[in-house]
Amino acid sequence: MTDESAPEDPKPKRPRGGGGRRRKPTTKRHKALVITAWTAASVIVLGGAGLGFVYFKLNGNIKGVDINAALGTDRPANVDNGSQDILVLGSDSRSGDNAKYGKDEGAARSDTAMVVHVNKGHKTASVVSIPRDTLITRPECKTDDGQTDPGGRRQMFNTAYEVGGPACAVKTVEKMSGIRMDHYLEVDFSGFKKLIDTLGGVEITTKEAIHDKDSHLDLEAGKHQLTGEQSLGLVRTRHGVGDGSDLGRIQLQQAFIKALINQVNDVGVFSNPKKLYDLADDATSAITTDSELNDVKSLAGFAGGLKGIGAGDMHMVTLPIQYDPADPNRVLPLEKADRQVWAALRADKAIPKSATEQSAGDKGGADDVVSSN
Repeated sequence: MTDESAPEDPKPKRPRGGGGRRRKPTTKRHKALVITAWTAASVIVLGGAGLGFVYFKLNGNIKGVDINAALGTDRPANVDNGSQDILVLGSDSRSGDNAKYGKDEGAARSDTAMVVHVNKGHKTASVVSIPRDTLITRPECKTDDGQTDPGGRRQMFNTAYEVGGPACAVKTVEKMSGIRMDHYLEVDFSGFKKLIDTLGGVEITTKEAIHDKDSHLDLEAGKHQLTGEQSLGLVRTRHGVGDGSDLGRIQLQQAFIKALINQVNDVGVFSNPKKLYDLADDATSAITTDSELNDVKSLAGFAGGLKGIGAGDMHMVTLPIQYDPADPNRVLPLEKADRQVWAALRADKAIPKSATEQSAGDKGGADDVVSSN
């Protein structure tokens, strides 16, 4: 795999092309803010709004991208069955506050990518992590300067974001999966770190010591209350665990997400208005969304439909892959198995165990290194 330290006011909504929406109607009552970070790798979920200046302050924090306008009608059909599919990216931009994590070479890449499928009853979710070094056929995409990148075969997955931003990342995932993404969520390094600190840290247990100079993480085996900086180091760590590959890093990310979800409801935000506001301020500042979620009311309604899903209700897998015989630092999709995964999500069914049995995705050697306290 590539070295992880290397660079890699509310807006009007446009109608969604290709049919109805999957989202359940937004409730009219204001909801308390429920915050779950499924980071960088994972999903940040927000629910709730304040009144007056608080409402407009939070609205002004949220950055939105009009994916529908960028991609037009060349997209998979939108199945209106109550389920949702969300592309979640963690950006590895090294500009601004993220500069301490590596050299800024003028472009960001998708450091973490997950497709989150929420079932139609909003009781369970399937999460498919896509390794950043997966070689795919990337579609043609518009670039930031208005030109067209032709894409092509054997392109690393994370270059989609690099050449064409969120719209190209969504287009690439839709071409791979045949599934229309209902929403897009992106979080950056510094925003994630600040959110974890405001939350009060995350409790985990490490089975073995983790020392990775590239992600600036040093943990001995045992129980830890991770700060934002340590949490960021954990979800970026590759060389300190397992086989040192991106696959081990994905396993750490999945374990961290479950640990975080397990304790979000125990931090007392509902009885502490200041903490509630601080978390909302941090979370809305940390994310970029599609244009249908870039105001507090829409984001609150979206989060309200997810708040009943706990860590035990999530089935997390890595997209079935194999090591590339021509380059051990790259992986290739297992096409038959991948079709099984995407077909299960399209049918709103659980991903069959047989789909991942032959995959190298569970061979990163870090699947049991981190657990919840």
